[in-house]
Amino acid sequence: SCKKNKKRMTEFEDLPEGCLTTIISRTTPVDAGKLSLVSKTIHSASDSDAVWNAFLPPNSNFMDSIISHSPSLANLPTKKSLYLALSDRPIIIDNGRKSFQLNRKSGKKCYMLAARSLTVIWGDDQRYWNWISTPDSRFPEIAKLCQVCWFEIRGIINTLALSPNTQYAAYLVFKMIDAFGFEDETADLTVGVKGGHINTISVYLDPNSEPGPPIGRWYPEGRRPMPPNIEELQRPSVRSDGWLEFEMGEFFNSSLEDEVEMTVTEIKGNWWKGGFFLEGIEFRPKEDN
Repeated sequence: SCKKNKKRMTEFEDLPEGCLTTIISRTTPVDAGKLSLVSKTIHSASDSDAVWNAFLPPNSNFMDSIISHSPSLANLPTKKSLYLALSDRPIIIDNGRKSFQLNRKSGKKCYMLAARSLTVIWGDDQRYWNWISTPDSRFPEIAKLCQVCWFEIRGIINTLALSPNTQYAAYLVFKMIDAFGFEDETADLTVGVKGGHINTISVYLDPNSEPGPPIGRWYPEGRRPMPPNIEELQRPSVRSDGWLEFEMGEFFNSSLEDEVEMTVTEIKGNWWKGGFFLEGIEFRPKEDN
């Protein structure tokens, strides 16, 4: 069996380099990386521009636009180094309103819509929301909730921006600092293709939420809502960049043009809320998380 495998690999190596690159370009970036370790011949084919160009988004105008936002990308010597750079860190585009990145394993597109590209209800009223700069954000501005009763954020993304025939998930990216008003009522997160199925989950945005009677709050008709069992609700995950995230839901992106809508609301509790910092909503291919 070992001899057979060795013979097959030798036969594979004996193929013309053009054939090797065609075969390898139809695998995945992970496979190409592994194959490059097999032999010098296969290494040469696996690292070739022809292979790694196949893993980059196919629209050359789109790629030129992305590269224009980060001049250092234009000076990279190979398509492989360009791929690795695009999957290593997000590129800020659209005047600081979005970020773009490739998934390292698959080459599929990842986007984050910055707070500025979302609809934040009362977001233009400084009594309720402020727009601030912070060194731990990838974007020039984030939205800081000072205080509001009606908490609502909406967003939309065109599916043509994403990789086709791919299962995606949307993630709310945020922080809580000196938060108040979120501990006794759940927020609703929704995501779905317009006109199609909408995923809805209820979460406590404040990771420090504890069940217990609220103090000094007024409730309609004097009745306090009974919060769901906190232990059963999803908790936010801590990201590698230090922010928190909730998975809002999944959707399948076909090759057709559509719109995906997202909402974050807490409008059930009739009290002031604050201390929520919004970075944005991110889209990542689900099977590669």
